[in-house]
Amino acid sequence: MTRTHRLFQLMQTFRRMTPPITAQSLAYEMDVSLRTIYRDVDELRGLGAIIDGEAGFGFTLIEDATLPPLGFENDELEALVLGLREVAAIADPVLAKAATTALSKIQARVPPKQAHRLKHAVLDARRFWNPEPPRIDAAVLRQATWDELSVRFAYADGKGNQTERTVKPLGIVYMDNSNVLLAWCHLRQDFRMFRLDRMDDLNVTDDSFRPHRVSLLRDYMARIRAEKHIVAKDRATEH
Repeated sequence: MTRTHRLFQLMQTFRRMTPPITAQSLAYEMDVSLRTIYRDVDELRGLGAIIDGEAGFGFTLIEDATLPPLGFENDELEALVLGLREVAAIADPVLAKAATTALSKIQARVPPKQAHRLKHAVLDARRFWNPEPPRIDAAVLRQATWDELSVRFAYADGKGNQTERTVKPLGIVYMDNSNVLLAWCHLRQDFRMFRLDRMDDLNVTDDSFRPHRVSLLRDYMARIRAEKHIVAKDRATEH
Protein backbone atom coordinates (compact mmCIF):
# COMPACT_ATOMS: atom_id res chain seq x y z
CA MET A 1 0.00 0.00 0.00
CA THR A 2 1.46 3.39 -0.98
CA ARG A 3 1.67 6.19 1.56
CA THR A 4 -0.89 8.28 -0.35
CA HIS A 5 -3.33 5.38 -0.43
CA ARG A 6 -2.73 4.71 3.28
CA LEU A 7 -3.50 8.34 4.17
CA PHE A 8 -6.69 8.17 2.09
CA GLN A 9 -7.72 4.96 3.86
CA LEU A 10 -7.02 6.54 7.24
CA MET A 11 -9.33 9.45 6.41
CA GLN A 12 -12.06 6.99 5.45
CA THR A 13 -11.53 5.15 8.73
CA PHE A 14 -11.87 8.40 10.66
CA ARG A 15 -15.18 9.09 8.90
CA ARG A 16 -16.51 5.59 9.49
CA MET A 17 -15.64 5.01 13.16
CA THR A 18 -17.31 6.62 16.18
CA PRO A 19 -15.06 9.24 17.84
CA PRO A 20 -13.00 9.54 19.89
CA ILE A 21 -10.99 6.85 18.09
CA THR A 22 -7.94 5.43 19.83
CA ALA A 23 -4.68 5.02 17.97
CA GLN A 24 -4.82 1.32 18.85
CA SER A 25 -8.19 0.98 17.11
CA LEU A 26 -6.89 2.81 14.06
CA ALA A 27 -3.79 0.62 13.95
CA TYR A 28 -5.97 -2.51 14.11
CA GLU A 29 -8.31 -1.27 11.35
CA MET A 30 -5.43 -0.21 9.11
CA ASP A 31 -3.20 -3.19 9.96
CA VAL A 32 -0.23 -0.93 10.67
CA SER A 33 1.86 -0.02 13.71
CA LEU A 34 0.99 2.63 16.31
CA ARG A 35 4.02 4.59 15.21
CA THR A 36 2.66 4.69 11.65
CA ILE A 37 -0.72 5.93 12.90
CA TYR A 38 0.84 8.81 14.87
CA ARG A 39 3.00 9.76 11.90
CA ASP A 40 0.07 9.62 9.46
CA VAL A 41 -2.16 11.69 11.76
CA ASP A 42 0.51 14.39 11.83
CA GLU A 43 0.75 14.17 8.03
CA LEU A 44 -3.01 14.62 7.63
CA ARG A 45 -2.95 17.61 9.96
CA GLY A 46 -0.21 19.11 7.81
CA LEU A 47 -2.41 18.64 4.75
CA GLY A 48 -5.25 20.63 6.34
CA ALA A 49 -7.38 18.08 8.16
CA ILE A 50 -8.44 19.24 11.64
CA ILE A 51 -8.02 16.23 13.95
CA ASP A 52 -8.60 16.81 17.65
CA GLY A 53 -7.03 14.66 20.35
CA GLU A 54 -3.71 13.07 21.11
CA ALA A 55 -2.09 9.81 22.16
CA GLY A 56 -3.90 8.24 25.11
CA PHE A 57 -7.14 10.19 24.61
CA GLY A 58 -8.28 9.22 21.13
CA PHE A 59 -8.75 11.27 17.97
CA THR A 60 -11.77 13.05 16.48
CA LEU A 61 -11.96 14.33 12.91
CA ILE A 62 -13.38 17.83 13.27
CA GLU A 63 -13.07 19.11 9.72
CA ASP A 64 -11.61 17.91 6.45
CA ALA A 65 -10.52 21.01 4.55
CA THR A 66 -10.09 19.08 1.31
CA LEU A 67 -13.79 18.17 1.06
CA PRO A 68 -16.27 20.94 0.22
CA PRO A 69 -19.85 20.57 1.49
CA LEU A 70 -22.27 18.69 -0.74
CA GLY A 71 -25.70 20.12 -1.51
CA PHE A 72 -28.68 17.85 -0.89
CA GLU A 73 -32.34 18.46 -0.29
CA ASN A 74 -33.61 16.93 2.95
CA ASP A 75 -35.73 14.39 1.07
CA GLU A 76 -32.67 13.43 -0.97
CA LEU A 77 -30.77 12.71 2.23
CA GLU A 78 -33.60 10.51 3.51
CA ALA A 79 -33.62 8.64 0.19
CA LEU A 80 -29.87 8.13 0.38
CA VAL A 81 -30.08 6.78 3.92
CA LEU A 82 -32.94 4.44 3.05
CA GLY A 83 -31.23 3.14 -0.09
CA LEU A 84 -27.82 2.60 1.49
CA ARG A 85 -29.26 0.94 4.58
CA GLU A 86 -31.28 -1.36 2.34
CA VAL A 87 -28.06 -2.32 0.54
CA ALA A 88 -26.38 -2.93 3.90
CA ALA A 89 -29.26 -5.24 4.85
CA ILE A 90 -29.55 -7.37 1.71
CA ALA A 91 -26.25 -7.24 -0.20
CA ASP A 92 -23.22 -9.51 0.00
CA PRO A 93 -20.72 -8.66 2.80
CA VAL A 94 -18.38 -6.62 0.59
CA LEU A 95 -21.17 -4.49 -0.86
CA ALA A 96 -22.88 -4.14 2.52
CA LYS A 97 -19.68 -2.74 4.02
CA ALA A 98 -19.30 -0.41 1.03
CA ALA A 99 -22.81 0.95 1.66
CA THR A 100 -21.93 1.72 5.28
CA THR A 101 -18.70 3.41 4.23
CA ALA A 102 -20.49 5.45 1.56
CA LEU A 103 -22.98 6.66 4.16
CA SER A 104 -20.16 7.79 6.44
CA LYS A 105 -18.48 9.63 3.55
CA ILE A 106 -21.67 11.51 2.74
CA GLN A 107 -22.13 12.42 6.39
CA ALA A 108 -18.61 13.85 6.44
CA ARG A 109 -19.23 16.08 3.43
CA VAL A 110 -22.63 17.62 4.09
CA PRO A 111 -23.16 20.71 6.31
CA PRO A 112 -23.39 19.99 10.08
CA LYS A 113 -27.18 20.39 10.26
CA GLN A 114 -27.71 17.92 7.44
CA ALA A 115 -25.09 15.58 8.87
CA HIS A 116 -27.18 15.45 12.05
CA ARG A 117 -30.31 14.80 9.99
CA LEU A 118 -28.56 12.04 8.08
CA LYS A 119 -27.26 10.37 11.26
CA HIS A 120 -30.72 10.43 12.85
CA ALA A 121 -32.79 9.86 9.72
CA VAL A 122 -36.51 9.15 10.07
CA LEU A 123 -36.39 6.38 7.45
CA ASP A 124 -34.61 3.07 7.89
CA ALA A 125 -34.49 -0.38 6.29
CA ARG A 126 -34.79 -3.53 8.41
CA ARG A 127 -35.47 -7.12 7.42
CA PHE A 128 -36.54 -10.02 9.61
CA TRP A 129 -35.18 -12.52 7.07
CA ASN A 130 -31.95 -11.62 5.35
CA PRO A 131 -30.98 -13.44 2.14
CA GLU A 132 -28.67 -16.42 2.41
CA PRO A 133 -25.05 -15.27 2.00
CA PRO A 134 -23.41 -16.08 -1.34
CA ARG A 135 -21.13 -19.10 -1.51
CA ILE A 136 -18.96 -17.41 -4.13
CA ASP A 137 -17.03 -14.14 -4.07
CA ALA A 138 -19.73 -11.73 -5.23
CA ALA A 139 -17.17 -8.98 -5.80
CA VAL A 140 -15.39 -11.18 -8.37
CA LEU A 141 -18.72 -11.90 -10.07
CA ARG A 142 -19.59 -8.18 -10.20
CA GLN A 143 -16.22 -7.38 -11.76
CA ALA A 144 -16.63 -10.12 -14.37
CA THR A 145 -20.04 -8.65 -15.19
CA TRP A 146 -18.54 -5.17 -15.67
CA ASP A 147 -15.70 -6.65 -17.73
CA GLU A 148 -18.21 -8.64 -19.79
CA LEU A 149 -16.39 -11.94 -19.32
CA SER A 150 -18.16 -15.29 -19.21
CA VAL A 151 -17.95 -17.22 -15.93
CA ARG A 152 -18.13 -20.91 -14.99
CA PHE A 153 -19.52 -22.30 -11.76
CA ALA A 154 -21.19 -25.32 -10.17
CA TYR A 155 -24.88 -24.82 -9.51
CA ALA A 156 -27.42 -26.65 -7.34
CA ASP A 157 -31.11 -26.13 -8.14
CA GLY A 158 -33.94 -26.15 -5.59
CA LYS A 159 -33.98 -29.97 -5.58
CA GLY A 160 -30.23 -30.24 -5.07
CA ASN A 161 -29.44 -31.32 -8.63
CA GLN A 162 -25.90 -30.29 -9.58
CA THR A 163 -24.87 -28.92 -12.98
CA GLU A 164 -21.83 -27.11 -14.39
CA ARG A 165 -22.73 -23.80 -16.01
CA THR A 166 -20.94 -21.35 -18.26
CA VAL A 167 -22.85 -18.08 -18.56
CA LYS A 168 -22.62 -14.50 -19.68
CA PRO A 169 -23.27 -12.52 -16.47
CA LEU A 170 -25.60 -9.59 -17.14
CA GLY A 171 -26.57 -8.20 -13.73
CA ILE A 172 -27.31 -9.04 -10.11
CA VAL A 173 -30.73 -8.27 -8.61
CA TYR A 174 -32.42 -8.80 -5.27
CA MET A 175 -35.49 -10.90 -6.05
CA ASP A 176 -37.78 -13.06 -3.88
CA ASN A 177 -35.52 -12.73 -0.81
CA SER A 178 -32.44 -13.84 -2.76
CA ASN A 179 -29.55 -12.21 -4.59
CA VAL A 180 -29.86 -13.51 -8.15
CA LEU A 181 -27.54 -13.42 -11.15
CA LEU A 182 -29.29 -12.65 -14.44
CA ALA A 183 -27.37 -14.35 -17.23
CA TRP A 184 -27.34 -15.92 -20.67
CA CYS A 185 -26.74 -19.62 -20.11
CA HIS A 186 -24.64 -21.50 -22.68
CA LEU A 187 -26.03 -24.85 -21.52
CA ARG A 188 -29.67 -23.87 -21.97
CA GLN A 189 -29.05 -21.38 -24.79
CA ASP A 190 -31.43 -19.00 -23.09
CA PHE A 191 -31.73 -16.45 -20.30
CA ARG A 192 -31.59 -17.90 -16.79
CA MET A 193 -31.49 -16.77 -13.15
CA PHE A 194 -29.02 -18.21 -10.65
CA ARG A 195 -29.16 -17.69 -6.88
CA LEU A 196 -25.78 -16.65 -5.54
CA ASP A 197 -26.21 -18.87 -2.47
CA ARG A 198 -26.44 -21.94 -4.74
CA MET A 199 -23.31 -21.18 -6.78
CA ASP A 200 -19.90 -22.74 -6.07
CA ASP A 201 -16.41 -22.80 -7.60
CA LEU A 202 -16.71 -19.55 -9.55
CA ASN A 203 -14.13 -19.09 -12.31
CA VAL A 204 -13.79 -16.13 -14.65
CA THR A 205 -12.94 -17.11 -18.23
CA ASP A 206 -11.19 -15.21 -21.04
CA ASP A 207 -14.34 -15.38 -23.17
CA SER A 208 -15.41 -11.76 -23.72
CA PHE A 209 -18.92 -10.89 -24.84
CA ARG A 210 -18.29 -7.15 -24.99
CA PRO A 211 -20.16 -5.01 -26.00
CA HIS A 212 -23.37 -7.04 -25.68
CA ARG A 213 -24.09 -7.01 -21.93
CA VAL A 214 -26.36 -3.94 -21.93
CA SER A 215 -28.44 -5.09 -24.91
CA LEU A 216 -28.75 -8.64 -23.53
CA LEU A 217 -29.77 -7.32 -20.12
CA ARG A 218 -32.33 -5.01 -21.74
CA ASP A 219 -33.85 -7.98 -23.62
CA TYR A 220 -33.94 -10.13 -20.49
CA MET A 221 -35.61 -7.40 -18.42
CA ALA A 222 -38.20 -6.90 -21.19
CA ARG A 223 -38.99 -10.63 -21.02
CA ILE A 224 -39.31 -10.50 -17.21
CA ARG A 225 -41.69 -7.55 -17.43
CA ALA A 226 -43.77 -9.32 -20.11
CA GLU A 227 -43.99 -12.49 -18.04
CA LYS A 228 -44.97 -10.48 -14.98
CA HIS A 229 -47.71 -8.77 -17.00
CA ILE A 230 -49.06 -12.14 -18.18
CA VAL A 231 -49.13 -13.53 -14.62
CA ALA A 232 -50.91 -10.42 -13.33
CA LYS A 233 -53.46 -10.65 -16.16
CA ASP A 234 -54.12 -14.33 -15.45
CA ARG A 235 -54.67 -13.63 -11.76
CA ALA A 236 -57.08 -10.82 -12.60
CA THR A 237 -59.02 -13.20 -14.88
CA GLU A 238 -59.26 -15.81 -12.10
CA HIS A 239 -60.96 -13.28 -9.87
